[in-house]
Amino acid sequence: MPSEYVIEVLVRRHVFDSEQPFSQVLDGIFGGISQPDIGMLFGALLSQGPMPPTLGHLFTDKQGFGWLPEDDYVQHFAADVDPVRAKVMHATQQALADSTFTDVMGVPAWKSLPSWYMVVTQDQAIPPDAERLFASRMGATTVEVPSSHVAMVSHPDEVTQLIKTAAETCATSSG
Repeated sequence: MPSEYVIEVLVRRHVFDSEQPFSQVLDGIFGGISQPDIGMLFGALLSQGPMPPTLGHLFTDKQGFGWLPEDDYVQHFAADVDPVRAKVMHATQQALADSTFTDVMGVPAWKSLPSWYMVVTQDQAIPPDAERLFASRMGATTVEVPSSHVAMVSHPDEVTQLIKTAAETCATSSG
């Protein structure tokens, strides 16, 4: 199973071999993440339904960064990852800026670039039906994977394949 680092190396090698700009490929790939439209707020999208289990106990520190408690991280955010690895991931998690929920979206890349989206059907951070809505609105080529929010860890082969498909498609359409 490739690691996240190996996935990036594989994609970079494929993209560089095809002379396709790396950023052009990655800007069009989304997986298990929200993709608001112009003028939308991520927090407003979340408030339209029940609070996802992952975010139920998110706490904000004095600097305005949100952190997931270990139990929520292991049981919800990375539910399909080995618990020992999920605890290491929790210990090294990157904080979520509180402004993530209140920043107004500018023009998203998917408005002008072909897009691919991985719906992670076991996501407890962003509801899978919301992910499907995002993907549909984007006109994205979509795949579904039975994964938690961290598909790049629990399903790296599927993530690699999605990225390779996007890179190949971009290389074919540009050349």
